[in-house]
Amino acid sequence: MKKLLIPFLLLSLLVLSACGSSSAKPDGNTSPADNKSSESATITYQSENGPVEVPANPQRVVVLASFAGNVMSLGVNLVGVDSWAKQNPRFEQLKDVEEVSDESLEKIIELDPDLIIGLSSINNLDKLKEIAPTVTYTYGKVDYLTQHLEIGKLLNKEKEAAAWVDDFKKRAGQAGEEIKAKIGADKTVSVIENYNKQLYVYGNNWGRGTEILYQEMKLSMPEKIKESALEPGYYALSTEVLPEYAGDYIVLSKSAETDNSFQDTDTYKNIPAVKNNRVFEVNMNEFYFNDPLTLDFQLEFFKKAFLGS
Repeated sequence: MKKLLIPFLLLSLLVLSACGSSSAKPDGNTSPADNKSSESATITYQSENGPVEVPANPQRVVVLASFAGNVMSLGVNLVGVDSWAKQNPRFEQLKDVEEVSDESLEKIIELDPDLIIGLSSINNLDKLKEIAPTVTYTYGKVDYLTQHLEIGKLLNKEKEAAAWVDDFKKRAGQAGEEIKAKIGADKTVSVIENYNKQLYVYGNNWGRGTEILYQEMKLSMPEKIKESALEPGYYALSTEVLPEYAGDYIVLSKSAETDNSFQDTDTYKNIPAVKNNRVFEVNMNEFYFNDPLTLDFQLEFFKKAFLGS
């Protein structure tokens, strides 16, 4: 009797083992069914307007704001972005991504997004919510690094976002110490942009490298910029008063498509930073944002410009 039981027990164990491993591939990976279940899972994101149920693993994201670089840096797929992101020559990954706006609802429907990200000021918000879960942010409500952490939470990539923030702050802080040691801690830097025939100076939180220069590197801005641009973020001015806002160093953001004839005036040419070759010209379309991809690029640019390395 014992001899008969042994083969029966062995057969039972084999059947149970096979049943237990039926959901796994021979290499130990999960089956397509498990992956599909993972993709359809959701999380609850606490947005500034309340909880929103969003995909735990978004696959088709539309961004109607300046956050395309944040999403790309976290390795999440984009299917639609705004015109500003498409114009950035450094965002080569967006070459085949559709350009959309908050008015192109039919095009967004065709893209079949599983998540839409925008600013709180976008149009057609209710209609966008009908297409896919939609999360909006008020620009400037939180600082630029907290904004990246929030997008990390939204995309279920909070750890990755936090790791980049910690690393970036260390790199930018160290570069700032090296720059101040070389140029002098009392030297000032102005960020000036020529856009649509109008000159602007910027405070410490409006892209164009301002966050790195003033917040992380802790370089100083001229007093006139503190008075005029620090609180609102930017300030429009004329060529005639530009010397009053010019620092010992100038970061000049401009585009080849813009009229830059102000640089041919005696007023501009006689600014000490210009005469001393301390103007660093940058491509406006590359410097516009303050996402991780752009910030890393800006940081390397400033290290080379100020330190020559």
